Amino acid sequence: MKEIRDFWYDFVKFVRLRKSNLPSPKENGGNQEKAKKTRVIIELSHNEARDFFLKEKSYFSFDLPNYFTFQKLLNKIAKVIRGKEIQSFYDRDVKSPRNVEAVNYKFLNNKDGKFAWRPFQIIHPVIYVSLVHKITEERNWETITNRINELTSNNEIQCISLPVESDNYLSDKAALINTWWESVEQKSICLALKYEYILHTDIANCYSSIYTHSIVWALHTKEVAKNNKSNSQLVGNIIDWHLQDMSFGQTNGIPQGSVLMDFIAEIVLCCVDYELSNKLKEMGVVEYQIIRYRDDYRIFTNNPYSADLIVKNLTDILSIYNLQLNPQKTFSSDNVIKNSIKQDKLYYILNPSRGKSLQEHLIYIHDLSYRYPNSGSVDKALTKFFDRIEHTNKVKDDSILVLVSILVDIACINPRTYPISSAILSKLLSLIKSEDNKKELIKDIINRFKNLPNIGYLEIWLQRVTLKIDDSILFGETLCNKVIDETNSISLWNSEWLLQTSELNKILKNTVIIDKKIIEKMNRVIEDSEVKLFGSKHIS
Repeated sequence: MKEIRDFWYDFVKFVRLRKSNLPSPKENGGNQEKAKKTRVIIELSHNEARDFFLKEKSYFSFDLPNYFTFQKLLNKIAKVIRGKEIQSFYDRDVKSPRNVEAVNYKFLNNKDGKFAWRPFQIIHPVIYVSLVHKITEERNWETITNRINELTSNNEIQCISLPVESDNYLSDKAALINTWWESVEQKSICLALKYEYILHTDIANCYSSIYTHSIVWALHTKEVAKNNKSNSQLVGNIIDWHLQDMSFGQTNGIPQGSVLMDFIAEIVLCCVDYELSNKLKEMGVVEYQIIRYRDDYRIFTNNPYSADLIVKNLTDILSIYNLQLNPQKTFSSDNVIKNSIKQDKLYYILNPSRGKSLQEHLIYIHDLSYRYPNSGSVDKALTKFFDRIEHTNKVKDDSILVLVSILVDIACINPRTYPISSAILSKLLSLIKSEDNKKELIKDIINRFKNLPNIGYLEIWLQRVTLKIDDSILFGETLCNKVIDETNSISLWNSEWLLQTSELNKILKNTVIIDKKIIEKMNRVIEDSEVKLFGSKHIS
């Protein structure tokens, strides 16, 4: 009884804290109606969808310093390619982009502070724009949206992760995260009224495992796909062929790092949901609820047997699509409410930092980062710490060294915190008066991070920290070299397949993606607008 009582006490505390973190009507500009205008991607017209996908933040969805700008490049390519077939720009000797390697630009992000890594890709902009134009042709967009509506018609299996467009104070990415809170965690808690059992599972290496032909199956059914393998009018084939063009003809895996690819992955996963729904209906399984956010599943039932039966059928269906569940992330519980909230978030909210000094505060985050490495709560805790020191003007040099040492260790095992850790680091460095001492400390920091493998993404943010202090520091990541290249001679993408005299090739060579004016005007200290999705008061 004491354990139950303690849990409910903690839960009430959690809810109160959550409410206190929500934006007030005043903070939202007093316009609550405006905050309701977020739309799911399939609610957009074909022209609206085209504009959405051609936004810079849809082109790449990971965080880069704001002097990286691709919008002009996308706009110029879109203007040239509109109404034309991409093949009309090919070099006849090469024939197709799938005949050459490294068409997309890839860089690696350490995944766990050890040896796991995740490849991010900046898709070749010509192929990207071509694919966007093709799928948002009126007929093709209607085919896609009608099919997704059909695949998501079973209310017992809900997909929460279709991209959303925000028309309010939130960015599209922030709006999707806000949707996750409202539709996944909040709804999961409510489902405790109806279900007594919850099972968590997710798909292992989802994006790198998706079979490109399965996109055609998902959109048109296997039978139609089989009978129309060479049909250039079938939108599923168009997507499949574009993906092969950017991947040296490979049919396994899709690029990770753009909202468009998130959307394409959802087409396949929604089809998996649909087939699972039909299978469970055949078997007479009716008392269940599934919430899926991307590759993450929450399965609610009233007994373990039903949950195991659902997972067995899900496993069978996924195998058809070359996908499989991750056994290390599969677990179940009969405490639905407690396990509806991520454990790192529950710990973070119920055990807030009570440290009075900056060092005590950062040590608390260090402990949190080892308990729940690379979790969202570590990122949130660091954001709160950044808010605390943002307007600090004086800290003893020896204390700064201690804080930097703790922070660097946190970043080493929490790669998702690179942007906010860099912001904190830039602030701490700004408090060191001696430029020589500052540069010496930067060398130590860089040497510490060099012990980690696959640090391309980290180097991008380290360069943001050091650029206004010492722009002679060199990094191995190509995107970093692009920042200091005054001639625009470094190419991110392999464009051998484009006719060298084509207008598109000229655009690629002459359009800069580094805004030097932003670099000139930016402060040494990274501003919160560069690294935050929400204001600190809005962090859940």
